[in-house]
Amino acid sequence: MPARCDPEPVASTPAAAFRVLGPLTLTTAADALVLPPSKVTCLLAALLLHPDEVVSVAALQQAIWGDDPPVSARAALQTCALRLRQLFQRHGLTANAIRTVPGGYRITAGPQTVDLMRFRELAGRTRAETDPETELATLEEALALWSEPMLANVPSEALHRDVVPRVNEERVRVIERLCDLKIGLGRDRSALVDLWTATRVYPANERFAASLVEVLYRTGRQADALTELRRIKEHLDNELGVGPGAGLRRLELTILRGEAPAPVAAVAPRPGPAA
Repeated sequence: MPARCDPEPVASTPAAAFRVLGPLTLTTAADALVLPPSKVTCLLAALLLHPDEVVSVAALQQAIWGDDPPVSARAALQTCALRLRQLFQRHGLTANAIRTVPGGYRITAGPQTVDLMRFRELAGRTRAETDPETELATLEEALALWSEPMLANVPSEALHRDVVPRVNEERVRVIERLCDLKIGLGRDRSALVDLWTATRVYPANERFAASLVEVLYRTGRQADALTELRRIKEHLDNELGVGPGAGLRRLELTILRGEAPAPVAAVAPRPGPAA
């Protein structure tokens, strides 16, 4: 029997906005609904993490049941999809159709309806930007889409293990560039705020730690800089069983010797794509 494809959705009604860069939330013109933890919520999250793409039946089953799917997993997945469609119907959402396609399912989505797509659109836009002020403003808009913790109401071990860390890496790259821009533009005070937060959210990230220590030292806060060095060294030792990298070690020697901090490098545009 040929695979069934749902008809194209009718886009006459307004689409919902979906938030995945925080607790999974469905927002309509009338309400914002933080979805309760459930298998249906896992299904929606798995679709939204691959927006407007076909997600295979196997991947969706893994997201919902992990390595222990029920014997009737395919039928149970169809039931979850039916309940998700019913949820959309109760909120008057027909523009965000859940479509059955050959090999899996797909949700109709775009940058204006899914915050992950909007984040990627904004981050991608900066790659060709040559004005640091414009790039900085665009990156700040992208990061404003995030809140903590991502998908806290989605009880899917597979998504939190396999997908969420990769999305978080995209965020890390944007924060790194944002801090580089602020430092290069001479905005140490603003960069410090971002770096304090980043080092607490990503305590093992040596680049964030080194940037924070360097800015603290350059702004005359030697004691705070040494405190941060101790923190990252202890974290790396206790949690990962490793010592700091060469960059942090050199920075520590610079501070202990009381040497002049390195001059701030001018903001450089992003490298263009390889020929």
